[in-house]
Amino acid sequence: MMMLLSPEQPVAHESAVVNTIFDRGLSLFHIRKYQLTDVEMAAYVDAIDPDYRKQVVLHSHFHLANELGIERLHVREEDRKQNRQEAFMTGFTLSTSVHTIAIFNTLTAIWDYAFLSPVFSSISKKGYGMTHTVLDELHLRCNPHVQLVGLGGIDEQNYTQVFTAGADAIALLGAVWNSPQPVQVFDTINKDIHTKIHHDTK
Repeated sequence: MMMLLSPEQPVAHESAVVNTIFDRGLSLFHIRKYQLTDVEMAAYVDAIDPDYRKQVVLHSHFHLANELGIERLHVREEDRKQNRQEAFMTGFTLSTSVHTIAIFNTLTAIWDYAFLSPVFSSISKKGYGMTHTVLDELHLRCNPHVQLVGLGGIDEQNYTQVFTAGADAIALLGAVWNSPQPVQVFDTINKDIHTKIHHDTK
């Protein structure tokens, strides 16, 4: 399974790219647009094909979720530590973020999945992951209740390492949005994943 995070800052033809990637098989799209007003967030979501609304995940503006028809919310690590998810535990599918496998292993089954990052040095956030990455920690996973999604620095060259290390899914960010051909980047990885799955199930 493959997910995509939005860029925090606007990118040319952003909504068109998201819709095209959804058409090509994207599983989930995470909206990280903390700076938007309520009106701007509603407009951003409305630009995404309604057929994919149930595959959209909000990182903020949770109070708009019902109005926008969104069923998935992502709780940031700092908010999870303050139990802010308790107000949204009914009616929503929840995900969160962690930065060590030790914390991942403590997560309860209220979380559908968690981002574990950075598995590699970040593409979009310069300097993040330069001194420490978590790829080598994945073999210490012992939490059977929560899916593990690798995030951080994942691209066409290294994504297979994340699955091999034990991740259930990957999330893309800089590899897509920093590329002049974002759809092609997604297609390359997605087709390769499906080819491997098909081969492995023969």
